[in-house]
Amino acid sequence: MPTFSLTRTAPLALGEAWRRLTEWPRHAGAVPLTRIEVLTPGPTRQGTRFVARSGVGPLVFDDVMEVTVWRPPADGEPGLCRLEKRGRVVLGWAEIEVRPGPGGGSRVVWREELRVRFLPRVFDGVLERTARAMFGRAADRLLRRA
Repeated sequence: MPTFSLTRTAPLALGEAWRRLTEWPRHAGAVPLTRIEVLTPGPTRQGTRFVARSGVGPLVFDDVMEVTVWRPPADGEPGLCRLEKRGRVVLGWAEIEVRPGPGGGSRVVWREELRVRFLPRVFDGVLERTARAMFGRAADRLLRRA
């Protein structure tokens, strides 16, 4: 399973960076050809489930996720959200950590382990590079948009 991490620095307060990264429907505007449906009533907490449906026409797959750790930042302490991927095709986990950054901003660390069922391991390198680029752009967009 490919595992990767990426780090971003944003001139946003911890709480604002956290909000932008963990309002799940906002991810649809940051990931091309993706819709987000939250399956459980809000607010987000441990046990919240949502699905990212990506693709076009018959080439669509669901990335079903459940929040297993929900620790928003408080009193200058970092926040951590862990998502377990529970779909039929996309498996693994993701963590979004928001910590204090330079100049009163935020430092975001996004870690992910990703597996696509039925995709041979020979494609792990391509999957990792593609996922790193896609999630990196998504993090950039989420942190830029209000």
